[in-house]
Amino acid sequence: MKKYKVGYTTGVYDMFHIGHLNILKRAKEQCDYLIVGVSTDELVKEYKNKTPVIPFNERVQIIEAIRYVDKVVPQTTMDKTVAFDRLHFDAIFHGDDWKGTSLYNEIEEKLKKLGCETVFIPHTKGTSSTMLTQKIQSMDKNDK
Repeated sequence: MKKYKVGYTTGVYDMFHIGHLNILKRAKEQCDYLIVGVSTDELVKEYKNKTPVIPFNERVQIIEAIRYVDKVVPQTTMDKTVAFDRLHFDAIFHGDDWKGTSLYNEIEEKLKKLGCETVFIPHTKGTSSTMLTQKIQSMDKNDK
């Protein structure tokens, strides 16, 4: 496994779950210093058309408290080259559920030209924020 000096990963981290923790842990195992971009509420509204359940400042505090994380920054754009220009990371880490998508093929190509590698980490099967939301909504319906 290659060891990078500075790694970067991003996420909404709404309704923090084991899949989120696994990504952070596996990313940190591959780099000396891990920077995590937490999507702002405005960015989530812009590209997911929904408001996070947990407000941005609370999501930042949760991520800051995790021992694998060295620095937390706001993610205000989906353009990872903007973050690269500001933070100069050697590798960007993302769940492999995004591998091969047009969005990440483009990101991977742009960052490669800047000398940054894209590393895909195995997605934790059986858990996601979407699944949690559906489960909560289902429980709410059963309670009524």
